[in-house]
Amino acid sequence: MIELWRGCVNAWECDELGHFNVRFYLARASEALANLAEAAGLNPIQRPDALATLIPQTLHIRFLAEAHPGAPLYIEGGFVDHDRSSADVILVMRHSGTGKPAASFAITLSHAAPDTAAAFAWPDRFAKAARALKTDTPGFAAPRGLATTRGTRPISLSAADAFGLTRIGQGRFGPSEMDAFGWMRTEFLLGRVSDSVTNFAAAFPEEWDMHAGEPSGNIGSALLECCIHVHRWPRAGDGYAIRSGLKSAGSKVRNIVHWVLEPATGKPWWTMEGVAAPMDLDQRKLAVIDPETQAKVEAAVVPGIEA
Repeated sequence: MIELWRGCVNAWECDELGHFNVRFYLARASEALANLAEAAGLNPIQRPDALATLIPQTLHIRFLAEAHPGAPLYIEGGFVDHDRSSADVILVMRHSGTGKPAASFAITLSHAAPDTAAAFAWPDRFAKAARALKTDTPGFAAPRGLATTRGTRPISLSAADAFGLTRIGQGRFGPSEMDAFGWMRTEFLLGRVSDSVTNFAAAFPEEWDMHAGEPSGNIGSALLECCIHVHRWPRAGDGYAIRSGLKSAGSKVRNIVHWVLEPATGKPWWTMEGVAAPMDLDQRKLAVIDPETQAKVEAAVVPGIEA
């Protein structure tokens, strides 16, 4: 792996849990990806005059160690594999002081036209450069709590209604969320879900009790792992609705599926499965779940839901 980004956690990038918010992990990974592309002989892929760019299709992310305000970080990475117009990339964010992994990003992406997002072949110079940047996926970056393959069931607003999925968020994508080509930036795949998930009372009743004024402790919900499948990329002004369901509920973690849909058409923008857990914010560790709460969460599981 080669180093692709180096910086730190800004205080304003941290959330109510007191650590680096998930969207900013992806923002830094996007910078690293652009630097990897340049190392592979491609022209700058994020400039507005670029003739080609790299568009993520599937992203598997593991959050491995908290990063607090001021923490110095760096990202290294390389190519795992590639074919005619796509590639698998691995990026690892590490704490600069210790080298300990903070997060991993396994990304399947396409080499695409910026205006249409249509994939086309890599330039001839890419193959040799990609071989020189080839690397293996570390064991800690492998999927642990979920599958990374896309589900086979149709994704739509009517399907969300049929499953009884909870509406946890809705709104519009704004100009400030767009990249140089007018497509939504990658970090908002997590950002919009992160902004909404606290509304999912059935998945985290402990946290909801706190917001309802009946706290049983200082509890927050922490994302440990996720896999995102991009169906289409939004433009500024497009609307979205997030419909969510519990896929499973173990004694420590809960698998949650989110469908981010376009209300006007009912079609998906992206889907995501996340492995999350209630976190004791005073002890900085996963919270202990009492049997009554566990039974309540298990009763909210939606059979057959998938991302």
